[in-house]
Amino acid sequence: MTTIAARLDAVRARIAAAARRAGRDPADVTLLAVSKTWPAEAVREAAAGQRAFGENYVQEGVDKAEALRALGLEWHFIGPLQSNKTRPVANAFDWVHGIDRLKIAERLSAQRDVHLPPLNVCIQVNVSGEDSKSGVAPAEAVALAHAVAALPRLRLRGLMCIPEPSTDEAVLRARFAVLHGLRDELRSAGLVLDTLSMGMSHDLEPAIAEGASIVRVGTAIFGERVRPASTPTPTA
Repeated sequence: MTTIAARLDAVRARIAAAARRAGRDPADVTLLAVSKTWPAEAVREAAAGQRAFGENYVQEGVDKAEALRALGLEWHFIGPLQSNKTRPVANAFDWVHGIDRLKIAERLSAQRDVHLPPLNVCIQVNVSGEDSKSGVAPAEAVALAHAVAALPRLRLRGLMCIPEPSTDEAVLRARFAVLHGLRDELRSAGLVLDTLSMGMSHDLEPAIAEGASIVRVGTAIFGERVRPASTPTPTA
């Protein structure tokens, strides 16, 4: 067994244990392997037992998706997205997790190829109120969700968050509970949502306890990354 395969097995065991502790079916939690900064060959190695991969950087992700097209992988864009880079993302990816303003959603909708299935999207919510974090404020999430849900060529699937790093599980669970509560509010308002994208290598257990349906894990699968000083906040 390769190192990546062994790490994937270990992460899946963590997910299953966390789900069972929460009284949930482990099959209801999807592992998204975050492959940003890792070469296509590392993804190919992981793809022996993993289908969904997450990327933060547009050109890097587009290049990997093209290089590995024959593998039939599912590609998720999970990083901040500028309006001048929406077109390649709209057509190379299956999911976009970080919608935090209507302009980005409108561009993705307009630029998605009509021959492709609708692009799955999540709205990113800033559950910790940090100025350095992307995401819409919880109080503004409902209006944005309804606007995004009305756009053609997109399918609003749910919500995403990246809380502040903490070793206090109670703090993390409280942040994740905000996202869960918002999802329930939107469901009550008539939106059909099935996704809570929350939890990373260091906090997937409290995220699963609060209802995560997608956990974004990079370091625990691929290893530590060497990040330049200007690299955006980690999303895995």
